Amino acid sequence: MIKLGLITKEWPPHVYGGAGVHVVQLASALRRQENIDVEVFCFGEPREDATSFPVRDEFKGANPAIQAIATDLEIAQSLSHVNIVHSHTWYANLAGHLASELHGIPHVMSAHSLEPLRPWKADQLGGGYRLSSWIEKSAINAAAAIIAVSDGMKKDVLSAYPDIDPNKVITIRNGVDTSMFAPNYQTSALEKYGITGRYALFVGRITRQKGLAHLLRAWQNVPSDYGLVIAAGSPDEPAIGEEIANLIRELQRTRKNIWWIEKMMPHDELTAVLTAADLFLCPSIYEPLGIVNLEAMGCATAVLASAVGGIPEVVAHGLTGELIEYSTDAADFENRWAQEITHLMADPELLATYGLAGRVRAQNEFGWDSVASATINLYASLLQ
Repeated sequence: MIKLGLITKEWPPHVYGGAGVHVVQLASALRRQENIDVEVFCFGEPREDATSFPVRDEFKGANPAIQAIATDLEIAQSLSHVNIVHSHTWYANLAGHLASELHGIPHVMSAHSLEPLRPWKADQLGGGYRLSSWIEKSAINAAAAIIAVSDGMKKDVLSAYPDIDPNKVITIRNGVDTSMFAPNYQTSALEKYGITGRYALFVGRITRQKGLAHLLRAWQNVPSDYGLVIAAGSPDEPAIGEEIANLIRELQRTRKNIWWIEKMMPHDELTAVLTAADLFLCPSIYEPLGIVNLEAMGCATAVLASAVGGIPEVVAHGLTGELIEYSTDAADFENRWAQEITHLMADPELLATYGLAGRVRAQNEFGWDSVASATINLYASLLQ
């Protein structure tokens, strides 16, 4: 019997990013399998469905990296009864690494992103970015296996950490629950937010990684007939939050069809807004896979995305949507986004075709049960 300790910072009700969505869905899928006992260890207040660890009072004013280290120490101590640990994101990696050393058990870590490829995190964490980078490097070098969520991420792992044995980096792509992310034609959410007419949609955190500032500047050159819904909140740091707010206000001064939803929508509202959108937009400058694209595809919505990281492994160019090559020339990148949005929004029939093909692709190639099966096979190979 595999006794798994699944370690994560995010767990309901506090799930705010793709890694958190991944852990929730993976845990559910693993629990549907035989011969595995899954226990979740998470950060934060007590939960009924996980063992949780709140930040101790003496660390509540500390840098987030210090808070994570303190929490990881407690988690590592509590993992003596499992025979394998699996950590997600640098916040949890140290707990998995220390538990492996302390209890003599294999540590699997999923690479959802890499600190060396996110230098803007220094704006959020300050000196804590050096600590998060140290944590990730220590854990990834010592891990028994590293799960890359895309072939693009596997390539990035081996490039960022060239001393790692390539044989221990395994690609197991993220999945999507297409029963949860399915077309939802209810209109109450649209009415609630005052959304009318045809529109494109962005969903994501306010962070430089997601490229939202590029999209908002590009939208200045998109015909005003087309609306834009921005479902974005939780800025990484004040500067990016202020920049995004200013760009949105600038658009809203001349257009009535720009809607900003700052709080995370309930699931039914999200799927309704996704389904009603003509086009889903993912202008990321760095994206290991991009679960949001799978969620849009599950709702039968066409996708326009940057061709970075693992996104081309999800969005089939010319079949389920279209891809734009990333450029460090911001003006060029934004101009091509404006052109492609305008081109696609002018062709509703093509968008509908892309959307239907996207749902089929999500159903056929990104099911969670296959993800769980591949993950359990990896666990079993490490316990032999």
